[in-house]
Amino acid sequence: MYWRYGYFTPSKPRAVRGGIKAQSGRRAVGKNWWAERWNAVLEELYAGNRLTRGRSYARRGQVLRIDIEKGMVKGQVQGSRSRPYDVSIRVKVMSKPGWKKVVKTLSEKSLFTAKLLAGEMPQDIEELFKKAGLSLFPERGNDLKTECSCPDWANPCKHIAAVYYLLGEEFDRDPFLIFKLRGMSRKEFVNLLSHISKTAGAPKACEMAKSLDGHTEVSSTDEPISSDLKTYWDGGEIPDDLFGEVSIPRVPAALAKRLGSFPFWRGEEQFLEAIEPIYEAASPRGLDTYIGEYTMAVAEDNAPA
Repeated sequence: MYWRYGYFTPSKPRAVRGGIKAQSGRRAVGKNWWAERWNAVLEELYAGNRLTRGRSYARRGQVLRIDIEKGMVKGQVQGSRSRPYDVSIRVKVMSKPGWKKVVKTLSEKSLFTAKLLAGEMPQDIEELFKKAGLSLFPERGNDLKTECSCPDWANPCKHIAAVYYLLGEEFDRDPFLIFKLRGMSRKEFVNLLSHISKTAGAPKACEMAKSLDGHTEVSSTDEPISSDLKTYWDGGEIPDDLFGEVSIPRVPAALAKRLGSFPFWRGEEQFLEAIEPIYEAASPRGLDTYIGEYTMAVAEDNAPA
């Protein structure tokens, strides 16, 4: 029997409906440099055919679930058996003093801070971590501890590798997930950046942090609310051009394209390919509805009493 020698004959995984599918092209999973760096680190630490097979699993949608917490990723992958395999990936978290040191340095570099808050990982951020005596990405085998309930003796197996690659693609969409795996959530990062910026007297970084966290303060020069009771209860006249020019957007699904792919997308088609026709169909209907309602309202206002 092959299993006595630690070898298992290749098996075909069971077909899955509604699994998480990789959205990237065939050559790589992830398009930004930090996602590529994540995958490169894994390939350096764990070279082998199973990583290739794991990529194939990720593209076929064999991964059923992925949950990301601080220092921990849990997933389920459908293999050849009826019951999905449980996968866990533990990532070594950085200490709070270490994170404070990193965020303090970041607060002094407004360009780094601006890029991060815009959802982009600065190209030289790894050097910043190294100067603090830390590393953003795993560097050694003991930085990652993985387990899978499958019978394969290899670690990582193809099921673990499939979750790895989908993580890289998700990092592509939200680089703050790398921070989270290393022990710092997006909200904690913003709060710490705001606190350190205040203490160090760096108003630009502080204001950017407030804006990202949704706590931008209202300026004292804003127009005050009227104290006239009649205006308060009855309201004023609504101008005809309240909404400005209303037209069909030149670029369909512009907001969705700006936000990027849906996290851990499960559709058969690519997310943007699936959503764009819906926007294209809805826009003219929405315009017709708006113009029709607006025309009726104007006609009622102008009708003789």
